[in-house]
Amino acid sequence: MRILFIGGTSFVGRYAAQAAIDAGHDVTVFHRGITGNDLFPEATHLVGDRDADLSALGGRNWDATIDVCAYYPRQVRSLADALDGRGGRHVYISSVSAYATTVPWGYDDGAELTEVTDADAEVWNYQNYGGLKVACERLAVELHGPEATIIRPAYVIGPHDHTYRFTWWVDRIARGGQVLAPGRAEEPIQVIDARDLGSWMVSLLERSISGTFHAVDPAPPFGWGDMLETIAAEAAPPETELVWVPNEFLRAEGLDGLVIPLWGEGDTSSPNKFTASPAAASAAGLTPRSLAQTIADIQAEHREPFSGPPGVGIPADRETEILAQWATRSAS
Repeated sequence: MRILFIGGTSFVGRYAAQAAIDAGHDVTVFHRGITGNDLFPEATHLVGDRDADLSALGGRNWDATIDVCAYYPRQVRSLADALDGRGGRHVYISSVSAYATTVPWGYDDGAELTEVTDADAEVWNYQNYGGLKVACERLAVELHGPEATIIRPAYVIGPHDHTYRFTWWVDRIARGGQVLAPGRAEEPIQVIDARDLGSWMVSLLERSISGTFHAVDPAPPFGWGDMLETIAAEAAPPETELVWVPNEFLRAEGLDGLVIPLWGEGDTSSPNKFTASPAAASAAGLTPRSLAQTIADIQAEHREPFSGPPGVGIPADRETEILAQWATRSAS
């Protein structure tokens, strides 16, 4: 099978492209040439910018296209125009953020979606991200046909995660001591290993399976406490202690979901967002590895600890200060 990856050298696309190559497919990766130039010598590399120049896609045909990096409807449309029907079966990577805030616990892929307020927005943020993803989904189906596949992941984790969000927690807990744990232990969270997501997407194409699926793990109930305890069991030195600090206290101290990665800042507007049912994806062959295995692989990754983007993760001195303030507050 000839598979085109829009993206394909960073994180999710990297593992999907690797899975396709390992399975013997003819892989083309379209990327900006900034990262991944030394990856996949077996693949055809097309360099361009999806926002400015898609001309490298001209004159070629593929059996399938996997788009891992469209955030705006204009990107979906320009790609469809550039491919002009030559892209084959289409897979679009969306997000569980596509759902309305009122979804019930354990919702399936037929749950109510959020709506975009400005489909022509120039910049995405936490307020419009989900709506833009919905607009992208609908346009992808409109332009590529009903056999297009929509994948809605939760937080994607694993080695080579350039966002550093989950990885930061592995590094932090591995350092030990008192660890600031945000909010409530039972607040839901879901993840998916990028390697499992990537290989599964390729297998869907191989089996000509279309539809809309949640790429999430584990099935609810699963909370922050479960996640941090799993990391601690795999990575923490002796006498590591998780100290739970209430959402409202952290917000009052000016902390946010960048400084404390993955933390939803105690937002209660969408309480069931990370309780998506994985049943349809499981029936279609998604088989996530254990979270403990992902944690072990992140620890074994060849990288410098605490080497994520600037601003991701609370500095050690600030964490110590917050924990001391909370200890004084809770003792009074």
